[in-house]
Amino acid sequence: MDIASRKIEFVQKFLKLEDSDSLSKLEILLKEETSVDNMPKRLTKEDLNKRIDQSESDFEKGKFKTTKELLVKFQ
Repeated sequence: MDIASRKIEFVQKFLKLEDSDSLSKLEILLKEETSVDNMPKRLTKEDLNKRIDQSESDFEKGKFKTTKELLVKFQ
């Protein structure tokens, strides 16, 4: 199902809601998902290059974790 069809189906179900609590939850979710603070910040080319330089510097100084170390930490 494409996004347009999903939106239409969602709105149809939304319009049939009778429960105030469910409506409130959806309002909160929509507000959170559409807030400006929730939108990802676009990085400039300069910012990306600075991150690359910092990452390369960290790697040369041994400031990194191996995949194995990360897997142990998060298992």
